[in-house]
Amino acid sequence: MNNYCYVDGQNLHLGTASAEPSWKIDLAKFRVYLREKYGIEKAFYYLGYVQDGVKIEQLYESIQNAGFILVFRQHNAAMIGNKKGNVDSDIIFSVMKRLYSKEKFGKIVLVSGDGDYKMLVDFLIEENRFEKILFPNKKFRSSLYKQIGAKYFAYLDEKDVKKKIAHIDNRKKKRAP
Repeated sequence: MNNYCYVDGQNLHLGTASAEPSWKIDLAKFRVYLREKYGIEKAFYYLGYVQDGVKIEQLYESIQNAGFILVFRQHNAAMIGNKKGNVDSDIIFSVMKRLYSKEKFGKIVLVSGDGDYKMLVDFLIEENRFEKILFPNKKFRSSLYKQIGAKYFAYLDEKDVKKKIAHIDNRKKKRAP
């Protein structure tokens, strides 16, 4: 199917962390799920760039090791550290650039609940280039998407989906003697 996926990394993280109960996605399982369920050949994971920190470097490495193409939001030096990722325009531009240059791919899957993508989603549906928008959870999605048909969206926190992609903490809890 050669579909492409665009992940708004901050939106995905906040959407799962703010769920009741909160949960984490296993990125490797998620990448397999995207490939098997939606025919995703390339999956782009967008984040705001943070310059330092071992934990941040480990995050970047884990995203890449799971099979995602990591894309950073560019900020000028004065804004680094003061601003959230805000990758919306970068994702929209990348999709439109690929369409304009007639890059050979099937359809787009978007992972976000952010309403800033609504015009892009509508356009891609009109052009028959849209597969699905995956909302991190039922409460973490813009009301702007109420008008798109159910065939164009799914929730990552649905029981069957979550079972396939959730991170399972295998660390054993210490038991009291």
